[in-house]
Amino acid sequence: MRKIAFVLLGTVLMTACVSKKKYLALEHENGEVKSALAKTQFEKEELETKFAKIEARVEAYNSKINALTEENNVKMEAVGDVAVISNETKKHMRNTLTKVDQNKLRQATTLKDSMNLAVSYNLQKSLDNSTLNEDDDIAIDIDETVVMISISDKMLFNTASYRISSKANNILQKLANVINSEPSIEVMVEGHTDARSINTEKIADNWDLSVLRATSVVRALQNKYNVAPEKLIASGRSSYLPVASNDTKEDRSKNRRTRIVILPNINKFFALMASNE
Repeated sequence: MRKIAFVLLGTVLMTACVSKKKYLALEHENGEVKSALAKTQFEKEELETKFAKIEARVEAYNSKINALTEENNVKMEAVGDVAVISNETKKHMRNTLTKVDQNKLRQATTLKDSMNLAVSYNLQKSLDNSTLNEDDDIAIDIDETVVMISISDKMLFNTASYRISSKANNILQKLANVINSEPSIEVMVEGHTDARSINTEKIADNWDLSVLRATSVVRALQNKYNVAPEKLIASGRSSYLPVASNDTKEDRSKNRRTRIVILPNINKFFALMASNE
């Protein structure tokens, strides 16, 4: 019996020793896992910090790129003696030039030529009328920083008269729309006659007729089409600035005209035209 008791006691002691070793081994393993986990967490936090710094740098670079792009877009470029335009304006202009007559575009050899075409196209589109003959009734061009629209007298007046005819309503309405659409635009209305002398009860001479026609157009723009009067200038040039000889009926007809001189901010003008497309 005593022998059996010693055997049992030995077995219990051996079992206790094995369990303690396993416990210590597991405890050591658990410590290593915790240490590895802590290291992984530290590395994760370190990577997150680095990634946040990289994101901040990328955002800063993007901001610089955007700022440089905006700066480049508003960078001004001289166009001969005509105007100073930005890259953004040139972008609008190139878009417009895709729509103009390609034969005319091939003849445009300079940036100034291209701007002439683009401005003319946009204004012609704004003033478009199926009854207009672009060559005879209306012509649009730019020169020395201004846009000029020449309208034949038959579109605005009766012969030898300074009273606005009913035929003028459509073209004056469209012209007023262009003027009213941009606060920076100012307009000078010039009356021109042919070289034949005139003297009536109400009209003293060609000077008188040219000025009276200009003031008639100005009054119509102000009173009928709500153009602010402070944006308008009336002037007469008599017969002293002809565009053709006065030797034939056809040439005299070309000289009898009203010239609308628009003084826009070219960059604002193209932005306006782009927003209207």
